[in-house]
Amino acid sequence: MRSLEAMSETILQGRRIAVIGNSGAGKSTLARTLSLRLGIPHIELDALNWQPGWRALSLEEPETWSRLVAQAVDREDWVTDGNYSKGAQPHILPRATDVIWLDYSRAVIMARVLRRSFLRALSGWELWPGTGNREDFRRWLRKDHPIRWSWDTYRSASARRAQIFAGPALDHARKHRLHTPSETRRWLARLGCAG
Repeated sequence: MRSLEAMSETILQGRRIAVIGNSGAGKSTLARTLSLRLGIPHIELDALNWQPGWRALSLEEPETWSRLVAQAVDREDWVTDGNYSKGAQPHILPRATDVIWLDYSRAVIMARVLRRSFLRALSGWELWPGTGNREDFRRWLRKDHPIRWSWDTYRSASARRAQIFAGPALDHARKHRLHTPSETRRWLARLGCAG
């Protein structure tokens, strides 16, 4: 495992960065920060996926979803956030110069996803402009809600990411595995990013 200093220096050379991790880890926040710091476009996969009425393109129209992702990453510079193993990662990971895995503990993930869901439900703000999709306390018990999803899939999703990181599919990319929010903050500080 490379030192934080080496990781910080090498990412500045990367121009296509994929941020992955469990729901609630802070992928979007990190991707936005890197986008601003590096001056490259931010592609939020959830914003591409979720249509009005909580319609998920990735499930309901997989060919459209795959085409949208391919078009979004058909450029020289970008930072993406999200996982979407079907329809997105096959377009993103082979082109990524850097893959950042926010590999946080289940306790950190659950605290973050609960806080985020509570604040979103309380505020009622629209999650992705033009969709009308808002967090709702009534959705919390649904199996596909981020709270349940994060809890139920934590181990299996982490195991899949570990397999991807260890396998040859990312041999072309620099891999950055960050284990705690404080490690991520130190890493960002070395990049000159606020976070």
